[in-house]
Amino acid sequence: MISTDDWTPADSLILEPSAMTVVTSTEGCYALTAGPGAGKTEMLAQRADFLLRTQTCRYPKRILAISFKTDASGNLRDRVIKRCGHELATRFDSFTFHAFAKKIIDRFRLILTGHDALDSDYKIGEVRVHRKQITFGELVPFAISILESSDMVRNIIKNTYTDVFLDEFQDCTNLQYKLIKLAFLGTNARIVSVGDSKQRIMGWAGALEGVFKTYADDFSATPLRLYLNFRSKPRLLRLQNEIIRVLEPESVMPDGSFDGEEGEILIESFTDAQAEAVFLAGQIQNWLEVEHVPAHEVAILISKQVDLYAHCLMDELNRLNIPFRNEQQLQDLSSEPISQLLIDFLLCIYGEYEPKSWIELNEKISIFDDFDQSNVAFKIGSYIQKESKAYKQSKDHSNWWDNVYFLLEILETKRLIMLSPSYESIDHLSQLIIKLKQELESILSLESNLINALIRFSGDNAIRLLTIHKSKGLEFDTVIMMAVEKEIFFGKEYDERCAFFVGVSRAKRRLLLTHTDSRNRPPNSKRWSINRTPYDEFLSYCRLVQ
Repeated sequence: MISTDDWTPADSLILEPSAMTVVTSTEGCYALTAGPGAGKTEMLAQRADFLLRTQTCRYPKRILAISFKTDASGNLRDRVIKRCGHELATRFDSFTFHAFAKKIIDRFRLILTGHDALDSDYKIGEVRVHRKQITFGELVPFAISILESSDMVRNIIKNTYTDVFLDEFQDCTNLQYKLIKLAFLGTNARIVSVGDSKQRIMGWAGALEGVFKTYADDFSATPLRLYLNFRSKPRLLRLQNEIIRVLEPESVMPDGSFDGEEGEILIESFTDAQAEAVFLAGQIQNWLEVEHVPAHEVAILISKQVDLYAHCLMDELNRLNIPFRNEQQLQDLSSEPISQLLIDFLLCIYGEYEPKSWIELNEKISIFDDFDQSNVAFKIGSYIQKESKAYKQSKDHSNWWDNVYFLLEILETKRLIMLSPSYESIDHLSQLIIKLKQELESILSLESNLINALIRFSGDNAIRLLTIHKSKGLEFDTVIMMAVEKEIFFGKEYDERCAFFVGVSRAKRRLLLTHTDSRNRPPNSKRWSINRTPYDEFLSYCRLVQ
């Protein structure tokens, strides 16, 4: 243990004053807003380090972190482990809202009675089956019902967690906020919410308007703001500042805050989608082969409907043998712990030298050995050694799924469910494994080399195509934003402006925007406009700082 006065940020990082105030606070709640690239996740990891290493969160109390996406939850957990080590991090619980709700249901389901009663082996599925199955969307309402019914449950939660982190809080829905209020309003829990109202792009999913102010009023939270952006080059920061000038004038940084000419902003127009695709594929090939930009540092963002808008570009990328990942299909699946486990296992067998995969695989299976002293790590290691030797002799990877099946059999369900609370639904876990097999088979139909297919799936060496919504929390050296056109940004003006801000702020060094005069109707499209109109407002921000 160290004293609060002696604590310094892990890895000697320098935090701006507002961040340091939140990180080292020993009482009260905070509502922290910050722009993209301001290091919100890192700030939360540093706060966890402070709370645990100074015993401000005293043993056996715990810290609860709630995120909106599985990958964000895992990223925060990994950062906390990196900052304060595995032992202290065992008292850090990082969940999505639905995983937290399921934890409440699993522990206190007997409180549910009548129509809401659930058996101990209940599952999560597509439809509601009395006692046997609930839908994914019912997890939060069922948890709310438990908290509303039981003072005992609320007291148990209150006595478990001294601190709560709420990440990407601008996207909190009415029901999710109700869950937080029921669990922690009126307690001594120190709550830190972080987010950015300019990135509130989940309105379609019920994100609560003005949630930061509501939370600050309800929990007497102190509002603070982070301004520094550690991601983008000056020219890109000036672009973001111009959009902030319209979105939130009081948050505009003063002139001179982003001096320097580093960074590149390009606007390209085309007659049609085919000409756009040929140009972009050629540019990407040049970036990869001439500039040596890593493939995973290039992203193509589209407001919505990636399959429809990027089908010409994907054909061109395939023609040039440029690997890419359609994140609309793969991002959620590739971020699942079961997928990461199986991919690392296969890379250890078939890869030439995969130290990262070895380390991550050993970290996961060591948890299983601690669980039941079964020495599965030794058995898996021996199997990898045998299969790897056989592959080097035969160069035949046709049995790759047989090897996956061996791993699943030796680990068994009792261990696999330790990877994620959602895997307690065996149907859900089985569906993920089947979907992983289908996706890898699909990639192998385009890419015959298994290692390249595995890397393409994991995104380590592939261009990424994704919606703006899926890009939240990510960053890339080079970002292409396709179709900056009225016909795709057709929602509420403020919401679309926020979405555009999220997209451009993913770029660290280079941003390329495109629009076309026409886009032929792709197969399976429903609502589609062939003639196209550039979104002049969005493009004007870029022209101001080019």
